[in-house]
Amino acid sequence: TQWMAVGDLHDWYHSAGSEIEVGRTYQVSDQQDGLRWPAQFRYQDSKAAKALWIGTTDYDDPISEKFFSAKVVHVGPRVLDEGNEFIPQEFKMYGKYDHPLVMVDGIPASQLDFMETVDEVVPSLPADRMLYNVVNTSIGITMTRRIYAFSQQNHSNYMIYDYVFRNTGVYDINGSTFQKTLTGVVFFFQYRYAPSREGGPYGYYWLPQSTSWGHSTMLDEMRTHPVTGEPFRMLFAWLGRHSKWDGPGDNIGGPNFQDDGRLGAAQFVGNITLHADTSPSDASDDIGQPSSTTPVESDEQITYNNSQFNSPLMQLEYAAMTAGIPTVTHAAAVGDGFADLYGGTPGGFSHGQGFGPYTLDPGDSVRIVIAEGVSGLSRDSCYTIGARWLADTGPFINPDGSEATTANEYKNNWVMTGRDSLIKTFEHAKAAFDVNSGISIPEPPPPPESFTVTSGGDRIILQWADNAESHPNFVGYRVYRAIQVPDTSYEMIFECGPGTANPTVVHEYDDTNARRGFDYYYYVTAFDDGSTNDYGTGPLESGKFYTMTGEPAFLRRPPGRKLSEIRIVPNPFNIRARDIQFGTDAGRDRIMFYNIPPFCTIKIYTERGDLIKTLNHEDGSGDEEWNSVTSSRQIVVSGVYIAYIEVTQDYVNPVTGDRFKKGDNIIKKFIVVR
Repeated sequence: TQWMAVGDLHDWYHSAGSEIEVGRTYQVSDQQDGLRWPAQFRYQDSKAAKALWIGTTDYDDPISEKFFSAKVVHVGPRVLDEGNEFIPQEFKMYGKYDHPLVMVDGIPASQLDFMETVDEVVPSLPADRMLYNVVNTSIGITMTRRIYAFSQQNHSNYMIYDYVFRNTGVYDINGSTFQKTLTGVVFFFQYRYAPSREGGPYGYYWLPQSTSWGHSTMLDEMRTHPVTGEPFRMLFAWLGRHSKWDGPGDNIGGPNFQDDGRLGAAQFVGNITLHADTSPSDASDDIGQPSSTTPVESDEQITYNNSQFNSPLMQLEYAAMTAGIPTVTHAAAVGDGFADLYGGTPGGFSHGQGFGPYTLDPGDSVRIVIAEGVSGLSRDSCYTIGARWLADTGPFINPDGSEATTANEYKNNWVMTGRDSLIKTFEHAKAAFDVNSGISIPEPPPPPESFTVTSGGDRIILQWADNAESHPNFVGYRVYRAIQVPDTSYEMIFECGPGTANPTVVHEYDDTNARRGFDYYYYVTAFDDGSTNDYGTGPLESGKFYTMTGEPAFLRRPPGRKLSEIRIVPNPFNIRARDIQFGTDAGRDRIMFYNIPPFCTIKIYTERGDLIKTLNHEDGSGDEEWNSVTSSRQIVVSGVYIAYIEVTQDYVNPVTGDRFKKGDNIIKKFIVVR
């Protein structure tokens, strides 16, 4: 599996070509796993499962040597057979940029390093990331899937999936071929959406349990744009009413009625068809595709124990794949009722999306392009609207400026604007993709190639690389900060470049407003002049997740007041007690120098005068650590050691008035027992 995590939407993908239920970790607690938006906040997952089935008619099966009136091969929603059915060939991540080097106090701190692997950097890539996936199937069709992800703010909450399905005849893991014209070929996708994890049992659990598997998910679709009337083939979903809700009003938007009222499930999630070939010989877009969008019961018989040799079951599957366009959508059928009670099914419903039928001669191919995204209320709006709903204190001003009569009506009217936000998202996706020229969006400046955060005694020092300045429309940099936890909104605390309060472009910022006792998280972006922004919403910025820190920075001890007050801890250092000195982690061999000057060198000698280590202390704090390793990378042995500490820069403490003069020094002794 592989994450794509450079934009505001994060999702994971499987080498077999689709993402099955709990298929990343195989833990039930990850039922809602993926399609995280807005991804900087915890538990924003809206994906429960996906599936891709490929079906054909009148098939002489070379594997079983049987004839099937309907042959269907499967990956998902629960079935995965990578050796015999969907057989991965390639699975590779390309990146426009590699991961920047992000460090906090000497510790690697980029979340991207732990989420995704860039196999090859391609500067000309039209997106920040492209995942390239080739899969053979036992039906003789080879799928090539290219998935594109973006960090540019107008395109960061959707992915584009570009599929090519070719009749290669390869049907097993050994590459055996069977040349046959395939008739009635249907490509059938299933999407089990469950917005969102935050309020359910695998998050903070204020919503009914079955919301976690999409029991009350509402499914809707549109075939034309509501304003322009142009083709707009969109499937979308949101959290509907649940009969087990025990809070005030209803659960639309997933409000946290037990605490602050915040909306934990205001996401609208779905996909739009950008292109579907009319036939293998006609690459024009067939606006009649998808030809089938009838929902599938998520726990229906055909979603379990799928077998490519079970003829009766495959006939049922193929019938579901070709069920056509429903006259009434699932959402319209549920109406104002409880979505979890509709249909009498314990699993709720999944979107079905069938393309075809096609006839594929040997060597023929068809191309299908889909964008999938998530949108809705901003995180700040989820808090403010939810708090007003919970307090039940008006006025309740609707999005159109009118006034709602109840808090619940007010909440729901705002939540339902997510539909319009998702439409806007897919308008951007349509504008970004052209079937002939491919993907094209304006590029923001690249992210800084490095970002270093250093905790000091009276400030936190931020430094970054200057590579973004080669971008043609580059203007400057912005620094953002979150306090205590990264799962919160970030505030811009610094901006530099022409036209800003700090017109000189710099590559360093000292956060002197940090307070002792708090953790701080940061990211830095490069921004341009806005001249290429298609939507006129200001400068384009590099993606925040490139440099967002996952490790906290914090103010260290203030500098010492006098050389005589310097302490070495522990002294003596005893290996038998190291687990209770500085814990059992990598710091257990640590020796600390406390109350030192803000700028000094510490030279460590053996008792006979051999210099074994020099520490350059330059962060302005009163602390420095040593890991008991010499400059020759040897662990120090038992004995008496001498620390020579010399001030390297004049310093006056602005609070106490204490002074250190360059050249002042002191000698301290300490003991190591091993």
